[in-house]
Amino acid sequence: MSKLTPTPGQTVGPFYGYALPFSKDRELLAPGSPGSIRLQGTVYDGAGHPIPDAILEIWQADAEGNVPHHTGSLVRDGYTFTGFGRSAVGNTGVFTFTTVNPGPTEEGGAPFISVAVFARGLMNRLFTRVYLPENAEALAADPLLSSLDPERRQTLIARRDADGGLTWDIRLQGEGETVFLDFEGPEGSEGSAAAGAGGAAQ
Repeated sequence: MSKLTPTPGQTVGPFYGYALPFSKDRELLAPGSPGSIRLQGTVYDGAGHPIPDAILEIWQADAEGNVPHHTGSLVRDGYTFTGFGRSAVGNTGVFTFTTVNPGPTEEGGAPFISVAVFARGLMNRLFTRVYLPENAEALAADPLLSSLDPERRQTLIARRDADGGLTWDIRLQGEGETVFLDFEGPEGSEGSAAAGAGGAAQ
């Protein structure tokens, strides 16, 4: 009887094409609505190649800094802002959302959008944030951003486009790797910065 050699485990899927997409999933409000902007970017792997099969989810406050608590956030009625969106990237790794500039959730705070990344090869989703580029004073005082080196901090700050939208790229590993958050820290912690896909906490 021959001895069998164990093979390494592999991720199954992703089978994102079934059940996850829903109508207008990337539209947190209807395009062309007052105050609407486009949040866009590209998801890159560790070699700098676009990933064509990732999915992004975002949660955010509205323009006044209020966190929506509406039920049925998957339903798009054309006027209710629920603060949640989901976007599958295209063949070129590009994602896009129609949303609003979030307001600060506390006085003097830096507005941001929470992001979760699902992609091939990831056993668990990754969490991160994207901050608005304005208000340097609020950015400098933000607890998360101020805990990072300047170069790493820039991976969480979007670029403002000429049309008023935001561009922000995600790099899972390698040069310019996006800062990801670890929410498995000590009780009461808001999460700490962590290394990229599968990396250890910094």
